[in-house]
Amino acid sequence: MKKKLILLATFFTIVVIAIISFKTKSTGDKDISIELTYEPFEVTVINSGELEAKNSAPIMGPVRLVNARVWSVKIEDMVEEGTIVKKGEYVATLDRTEIGDKIRNEELDGEESLNNYESTQIDTALDLRARRDELKKKLLNVERRKLELRGSKYEPPATIQQAELALKEAEMDYDLAKEDYILRKEKATTSMRRRNIDLLDDRQDLELLTSLYEQFVIYAPEDGMVIYRKDRGNKIKKGSSISTRNPIVATLPDLKKMISICYVNEVDIRLINIGQKVRIGIDAFPEKRLTGIVRNIANVGEAMPSGDAKVFEVQVEINETDMDLKPGMTTSNEIVVLQKSEVLALPLECLHSTGDSLSYVFLKRGLQIIKNEIIVGNSNSNKIIVNKGLTPGDLVLLNIPSNSKDLEYQLLN
Repeated sequence: MKKKLILLATFFTIVVIAIISFKTKSTGDKDISIELTYEPFEVTVINSGELEAKNSAPIMGPVRLVNARVWSVKIEDMVEEGTIVKKGEYVATLDRTEIGDKIRNEELDGEESLNNYESTQIDTALDLRARRDELKKKLLNVERRKLELRGSKYEPPATIQQAELALKEAEMDYDLAKEDYILRKEKATTSMRRRNIDLLDDRQDLELLTSLYEQFVIYAPEDGMVIYRKDRGNKIKKGSSISTRNPIVATLPDLKKMISICYVNEVDIRLINIGQKVRIGIDAFPEKRLTGIVRNIANVGEAMPSGDAKVFEVQVEINETDMDLKPGMTTSNEIVVLQKSEVLALPLECLHSTGDSLSYVFLKRGLQIIKNEIIVGNSNSNKIIVNKGLTPGDLVLLNIPSNSKDLEYQLLN
């Protein structure tokens, strides 16, 4: 009897284990489906960006360096980026070595020009005085010859004729001396004018260089926060060189209005348009969520330093004013390129393809499952719009059924 009971208990245990095992297997093979409904849908392009002030006042170095033939100047000293300065406070000092050498050379040139001017002035005065004395002698000789001619009126004709010839010769000598004096005076005037121009030029150059030398110490034009200017992607700082054609050393940004500069790859740039809304996150303040709008899109792409991919600069203007925002902070920009209020959208896991143009889903109709052809539209990172082939209330499988190879296609007309 005991043996029978033991056998029955063992049989019952085996049956229970088999049932439990069967139920577990069935549950594991169960298909998972979702019911389609109309829902909001949007497509976004996400990029990281960097904050900049929309408007900023430039802190300029000397603006007439080109006139002084100075082509590049290094920043010798500069306050730290982010320093708050008042109008008139110190910002930077430029290297004055080159312009100092030019000042010394110009001083020497000025002294030489002054010496040349004074020397020419003395030489001219002496030469012209000698010519005037010579001219007076020639005039006196003419007067003497006239007296001799008047005194010879009772002399023989030959003597009178000789006196007349002597007078003519004296008058010719006087006229030649007078003409020579006029020419020499014009020459002296021209020479003095040239020496005077050289002297004035040297003095003006020296005044310009001296004025520029004083401008090599730079002060803030107004109140604000000092932000280093970027040159070809690199920030200008102590030791950097500034262009004499665009001598901006730093900027004083207006923190009331900020923009985020981001770079969109050439694949996504076709989706971006001016006026699109943007959701903005600030890495330094994860709790802040701001909004913005696309204000500018670059017409020309640029190569990324790390590869051959092209990117386009996009400027996003931030709607809110937040004084916690600082230039250089990193942002995450989510540009909304498509937004619809009611569409049928599938999770991407539901969509399958035969490898050609045929897209389909596993559609559940009662106890039957079919491969139902659909036509899809725009997609985002999670879902894709169904344009044709499904209706609200349809049940679509998230998984691939075990007998998927045996299922038939239901094609659209």
